[in-house]
Amino acid sequence: MVAVQQLLQDGRFPHGGLAAHHHLAALPHAASAPLRSPLQNHKTLLREGGGAQPGRCQPCEPKTGAPPALHLRGGSGGRGAATPSQARLGSAQPSPAQPTAPSAASPSPAEPRSEHTAAAGHGAAILSPPPSLHDSQTPGSIPPPASPPLPIPASLPAQPRSASRRRRRCTPPAASSSARSGSAPGPVLPFPSLPFPSPSPPPLSLPSSSSSSSSSSARPGGKMAAAECDVIMAAPEGAGEPESEEEEARREAESFKEQGNAYYAKKDYNEAYNYYTKAIDTCPNNASYYGNRAATLMMLGRFREALGDAQQSVRLDDSFVRGHLREGKCHLSLGNAMAASRCFQRVLELDHKNTQAQQELKNASTVLEYEKIAEVDFEKRDFRKVVFCMDRALEFAPACHRFKILKAECLALLGRYPEAQSVASDILRMDSTNADALYVRGLCLYYEDCIEKAVQFFVQALRMAPDHEKACLACRNAKALKAKKEDGNKAFKEGNYKLAYELYTEALGIDPNNIKTNAKLYCNRGTVNSKLRKLEEAIDDCTNAVKLDDTYIKAYLRRAQCYMDTEQYEDAVRDYEKVYQTEKTKEHKQLLKNAQVELKKSKRKDYYKILGVDKNASEDEIKKAYRKRALMHHPDRHSGASAEVQKEEEKKFKEVGEAFTILSDPKKKARYDSGQDLEEDGLNMGDFDANNIFKAFFGGPGGFSFEASGPGNFFFQFG
Repeated sequence: MVAVQQLLQDGRFPHGGLAAHHHLAALPHAASAPLRSPLQNHKTLLREGGGAQPGRCQPCEPKTGAPPALHLRGGSGGRGAATPSQARLGSAQPSPAQPTAPSAASPSPAEPRSEHTAAAGHGAAILSPPPSLHDSQTPGSIPPPASPPLPIPASLPAQPRSASRRRRRCTPPAASSSARSGSAPGPVLPFPSLPFPSPSPPPLSLPSSSSSSSSSSARPGGKMAAAECDVIMAAPEGAGEPESEEEEARREAESFKEQGNAYYAKKDYNEAYNYYTKAIDTCPNNASYYGNRAATLMMLGRFREALGDAQQSVRLDDSFVRGHLREGKCHLSLGNAMAASRCFQRVLELDHKNTQAQQELKNASTVLEYEKIAEVDFEKRDFRKVVFCMDRALEFAPACHRFKILKAECLALLGRYPEAQSVASDILRMDSTNADALYVRGLCLYYEDCIEKAVQFFVQALRMAPDHEKACLACRNAKALKAKKEDGNKAFKEGNYKLAYELYTEALGIDPNNIKTNAKLYCNRGTVNSKLRKLEEAIDDCTNAVKLDDTYIKAYLRRAQCYMDTEQYEDAVRDYEKVYQTEKTKEHKQLLKNAQVELKKSKRKDYYKILGVDKNASEDEIKKAYRKRALMHHPDRHSGASAEVQKEEEKKFKEVGEAFTILSDPKKKARYDSGQDLEEDGLNMGDFDANNIFKAFFGGPGGFSFEASGPGNFFFQFG
């Protein structure tokens, strides 16, 4: 038999791999061999702890200048050391020069080639043991030339210690089945075959993978090799390791979920969202994780994102009741009542006693009903009722932009511009490209007579949605209205009042819903009518203006002036009072005072009107008027008339004398013209005697007489 020392010197065992005596420990032996081989003597020395002696096998040490032995992590009995179950013996490969007959105990070709693995990292080399040395070999026989040693490839990286500490992801269903296939990764690197002849060894009994202790005790030296080996014999990355990684990932994901639940209970929804996201990243095929994150997003008001998570949860598990329920709630909050109804019906299919789904199904039906009513009322231009319906629907669908847009549009059409702008601005803060919100924002500016800014919003809305019909129509109307109004103003400044009147009338027919702009157009046309001395038409135009906008001061002032010109002083005072209450300026106060004076004057006797003269009449004109009126209404002239006529003429005759008395005196006339109360100045007109004035004016007693010469005929005689 060839000496073991000679084999080591010839390099027939790989000096760069395991220690020599460990290779020897892996060799199979005949359990019933009567003779002790040199290998057995060598093992006895190792077991007894004896030193090197001449003629015996020496402990395997690398020769001087040889590559150092491969030492992996761990040591004998340390962390990660090989156990008997980890160092299992695989099928032995016979050398070409020594064929062996198949045995019932031999492994079949379908079995793994070897499980004897060195812990050298991922894809560790699987080493086959050398052919067995039979006891009948002659110790002194000369071996054939040695084969070159086979080094372990350097491309196999060492496995880091912290590999089990890194985060793992749950294996997807497809990957899980492949991980359990049991295929051994990595190449199989056999020992170099020993070409010297030897008799066929006895059949080798393979150890069972289920009993590691029996496999180690079945071969001589098995326990010694496992106990004293410097190389850590790690288990191969086969069927068991991916399963453990998946379990570890699941435990980690569950930990994240529990932390998310704790933050959710504290109403810290942002942190809960973060931990649910970590759980999903770790194990992305768990429906409950998506359901929990959907619930968190709903509490944060992010219903569209929550809808995506809820839909993913039911895709992973179609029987997930809470997932369907949350999907329905998200649809309902976003205003999709039909889709919400389908989700709630699915919940009732899975759990027909689910009271929450029953109630939510009723809520979805209510939203559909309000939506239908609002559509009909909008066509009827009953905008107040539309606002009411949308307010009720938004109680169940708070995140529905469609309902908010319809409400904002109706508020704008009702002239409630600040409310409409607030709703549209809220939507634009969340979605700056929402064409409907841009249209409503421009509509508010358009109705507030900010036409240039309104056109900018309409154009922006058309960029986002070129087929937006309402924005297109509003933009066209705004441009036409602006052009007509500017042309009318130009004609008025040029004094072409008729053309200005026509242009303002055309502008009023463009958009009857534009309240503020139309109010200004009515006022402008009223001014044109006042210039054309069409005062009654001017009053009507100003009245239409204040009906559209009861805060339009300019229309009140224009109408009050028209009332003054038509001597409708009470109406004029009412308009000036409205103006002064709104804007308390000195100018408005003076206008109100003047109207009040005229009103007071209008309630007393108009002496100028009684005499039939103008307010600027001279003294001679006043005397001539008195002479004429006194003779016309003198009682003697109507002595033959009925009692009623005589009484009326007597009253007029008295008023003529009273008017002459005031207007013929410059001081009294001045006080009268200023609106002062003559009775307060000591002028009691109740004791006035018109006959005395008449006699004084016509020369005293006998100076003037009436004589009747027949029915209807009078004779006048002046002294």
